[in-house]
Order: sequence, then C-alpha cells, then structure tokens
Amino acid sequence: MDNLSEALEKLKLASTDCANDSVEGCLDCLLKALANKNTEASMKIREMGVLPLLPTLLSPQSSCTPKVANVIAEVAKNEFMRSSCVEAGLIPPLIQLLNSTDQEVLLQTGRALGNICYDSHEGRRAVDLAGGAQIVAEHIKSLYQNTEPENEKLLTVFCGMLMNYSNDNDSLQAQLINMGVIPTLVKLLGLHSHNTALTEMCLIAFGNLAELESSKEQFATTNIAEELVCLFQKQTEHEKKEMIFEVLAPLAENDVIKLQLVEAGLVESLLEVVAQTVDGEREEDIAQLKTASDLMVLLLLGDESMQKLFEGGKGSVFQRVLSWIPSHNHQLQLAGALAIANFARNDGNCIHMVDTGIVQKLLELLDRHVEEGNVTVQHAALSALRNLAIPVVNKSKMLSAGVADVVLKFLQSEMPPVQFKLLGTLRMLIDTQAEAADQLGTNGKLVERLVEWCEAKDHAGVMGESNRLLSALIRHSKSKEVVRTVILGGGVKHLVTMATSEHMIMQNEALVALGLIAALDLVAAEKDFVGANLVSVLHKLLSDERSAPEIKYNSMILICAVMGSEPLHKEVQSLAFIDVVSKLRAHENKTVSHQASLTEQRLTAQS
Repeated sequence: MDNLSEALEKLKLASTDCANDSVEGCLDCLLKALANKNTEASMKIREMGVLPLLPTLLSPQSSCTPKVANVIAEVAKNEFMRSSCVEAGLIPPLIQLLNSTDQEVLLQTGRALGNICYDSHEGRRAVDLAGGAQIVAEHIKSLYQNTEPENEKLLTVFCGMLMNYSNDNDSLQAQLINMGVIPTLVKLLGLHSHNTALTEMCLIAFGNLAELESSKEQFATTNIAEELVCLFQKQTEHEKKEMIFEVLAPLAENDVIKLQLVEAGLVESLLEVVAQTVDGEREEDIAQLKTASDLMVLLLLGDESMQKLFEGGKGSVFQRVLSWIPSHNHQLQLAGALAIANFARNDGNCIHMVDTGIVQKLLELLDRHVEEGNVTVQHAALSALRNLAIPVVNKSKMLSAGVADVVLKFLQSEMPPVQFKLLGTLRMLIDTQAEAADQLGTNGKLVERLVEWCEAKDHAGVMGESNRLLSALIRHSKSKEVVRTVILGGGVKHLVTMATSEHMIMQNEALVALGLIAALDLVAAEKDFVGANLVSVLHKLLSDERSAPEIKYNSMILICAVMGSEPLHKEVQSLAFIDVVSKLRAHENKTVSHQASLTEQRLTAQS
C-alpha cells in the first residue's frame, strides 16, 4: 500500500500534465493495486482525493485515457465508490469519450459507465442527464453486423452498460425501448449466437426489458421467437437453458408471440425437455421439468396458439399432453390437467374431449388425490372438469360418467381454491339438468356444507359460488324436496342476502330461487323469510332506480308469491308497496310495466 500512496501523491502532482510519463507509471501502479486488493485500494484513492483530479486526465487526445477509464471501471466495482464517482464529475467527460473512434477508449469507457450505473440511482441519473444511453445505443446499431472478436468484446460491454443502466427501472427501460434497442439486440443475437458472453448479455437485457408491456409489442415485430428457439435447441447446459426460459416466460404472455413461439417449434423442444427430465432426481432436472411444463401451459393460454396445437384433437402435442395425466409425476399431472383446462376453452374442443374419454382420465387422477391430497393437482383437475361441463351436450354425459360423485369426495377440503372449483364444477354440471339438481339438492351433507361456505367472509369467491350453487339447485330442480332441504339446512337467509349482491346476475338468481321457495313451500319458509327481512329487501330493490328491469320484475313476482302468508302480507302493507309499484306502471320496459299492473291489482285486492 506504500507504493500506492506514493503513486497517488505523484499522480496528484502530475495530473496537470498528462503527457508526463510519470502519469502512465502511476496509473499502472493503481491498476496493479486494484487488481490485488480492489476494495482497500479504492478506499485509499477516495481518501487521498484523487477522483476529482481524474476528469482532467480523461482527454480524448491523451494516450493515458484508456488507463484512467480502466481505473474508474475498477473502483466503480465497489458500491461505496459509485456516488463518489458521480460527485467527482466523472460522468460528463466519460460520456464525451463515447464519441471516440479508439476501440480501447470505448471499451474502458463502456466498462466505467456500466459499473457506475450498477445498482446506483445517482449513477443512472447522471448518465441519463448526459444522454449516455442514446450514444451507446447508436454504437450498438452501427457495430452489430461486425463479427470480429474485438468488436464482439465491445458489444458485450455496451450491452452490459445498457443493462446496468436500466435494470429494475421502468422509466429507463421504456426510454431504451423508445430508442429502438430491441430490434437491434434481436438482430445482434442472431449474428453472434456463437459468442457465449455476448449471447448471455443479450439474454439478460431481454429478460429485463421483456417485463414491460410496451416491449412485448416491439418484440412481436422481430424474429425473437425464431432466434430464442434456435438458441435453446443448441444448448446442453442447464444454466443456459434456464437463462433462455427466463426470457421466454415473460414474452410468452403476449398472444402474438405465443403463436410465433409455437410456429418456431418451441413446443417440440419443451416436450423433449420433459422427456429427458421426467425421471430425473437431480434438482436441475426437477427445475427444468417444472419450467418446461409451465411454459407449455402458458402457450396454451393464447386462443390461436392453443387451437393450432389442438389440431381438431388429433395434434401430436395434444396427445402427448394427455399422456401426462396418468403420469406418476405430480408436476406433469398438474401441467396435463391445466393444459386440458386451457384446451377446453371453446365448445367444439370440449365436446370432442368428452367424446374421446378425457373425463375418465381426470376422474382417475382426482381419485388418486383424494388421499394424496396434492391441492394444486386437485384444483387443476377440477378446473378442467368445470370447463368441459360448459357445453349443454356434455353435462348428461359427464353426470353419467360419475363426475358429481367424484367431485363430492372433496367436500371436506379446507382449501379455498379447491372449494371454489368444486362449487363451480357442480354448478356447471346441474345447469338445465333437473334430475341431477334434485339428487344433489336433497343431499343434506352438501347443503349443510354450502350453508357453511355461504358464511366464508374471508373467501369472497367461495362465498359467492356457494350462494350461486344453492340457488341453482332450487332453480334447476324446481323440487319441493330440494326446497325443504335448503330450508332445513338454514339456506334461506343466505339467498335473501344474495338478492342484495352488487352483481346483478347473482341478485337475479337469488330472486328466482326465492320465488320458487315461496311457490313450493311458503309455510315452511315463512319464519326464515320474516327473520331475513325479505319484504324490506324487496322494497329496497323496487325503490332503487339503479335496479335492472329483471330485478324489478322478479321482485314483484316474489311479492305476489309471499302474499299468501299472513305475517309477510302484514309487512307488505306496512311498507306502502302500492306507491312504489304504481310508479313502475310507467316503466319503459314493457314486461316490468305489465307486471307492475298485475302486482298493483293483487296488492289492492288483498289490502
């Protein structure tokens, strides 16, 4: 360190005269000290006040300029030195050096700026103010076609500098996107894929930029999909594949890029990864299997990419994914079930899949997980069954296959995501299926559990779906037995609350179910109707100008239905319903105005 102190003192004296040979010697001594003990040497440089002297040594004409820039690059490897470099006024002269034609000057300047920007708000701000990123982007544009080793080294440094400049900073990333760096970097990747360091730098830059929505639109106009898939197919090392996966995942969120990736052959590559890693026990095999299968499922979220892979149910990819469901690997079972759920996004696909026996595979999978209890697999398989049950022609087939019985095995699940999908699957199955609605609606255990979940205030989705299923059981069965089971189970008050929901569809479903309860067993429901303030709720719905026409219509139907009960009739009289109803005779909706006339007559006749 004594030599270093001496060199720093000499440098302070000689800094005014850069031609002095002693400056070169001092810089060599500094670089040697930094190479040995970077942190200690950097602290010494700061303590002795040398940084503010360096701007004068950064002259474009001077022979010692590359070494000065190299010294700055080395000291800026330390986090504690970066703001000191900015305060010493090093950024403006470094930016000036970017206009140099000397390769070594550009290389060391790029390193210095890149290191100062690394994780440093002050460094980035100073480079931004001096317009450094624009100059570096222009350099990359003019140099990317040159494949000479020295040029590739410079490109690697410049890409790294832009990456450090914009990392985790949305506004600076947006700035680079607006400068048009994405198309240049994609072309660069295609030309320099043989250069590992430059390729890795490009991938990290893509990974940073791909998180931004605006970048995806720009990526979609390039041939990034082809380049990445081509690069992926060449890789043998786990780390390299992981790097490409990290770029593919955010890009594949864009539907246009999804299709480009499918057309570029990514799916075949992913299936290959799955085949190679499915029986592997190493951590990296397990990680790759998960990443590849997750990405596969993500590609199926795009309508066009999904349909292309489905190929009318004859696609080889679709067939391979089907074979994942009976697998012994939980990750593959999960991906297989999620893939089926994604393929089941239109009626044609759903009908084809049910006709070709997929339901049985899913039921067998669920049966394996009643005991094993892998929640994510349960959730995925139920999602697939729910989607498959949407087309009307599938419902009876799925009921005959025993779907409802298997789904009911999960009634004791304490996991809200599983509860939510279970409820949705049953609701889809019984839609328009009177017999099934009757069977499930008279299942005391099911109704009891639904009433319990109707109070799951911590899980709005589960609460909403429970109410909707309770209502659906009554609406689709139109059965007195079901109504009685719901009354005995304590479900009426929940349906009254549901009628006040902020979602019109739920309000309407509740009112229709309550109308059926009143029509089928008013005597048994009377006490619950009174306790839940049904009449008061109906008065509010009819008085509220925001209520939709169907809500007003069904509320009036329900008023007429409860008039046969003495206590409810008294409540109707005490709330002056006639005033509200008579106003609705002038309603613009003819069905509402006609029902208002009928309801008014009923109220007048029974007053």
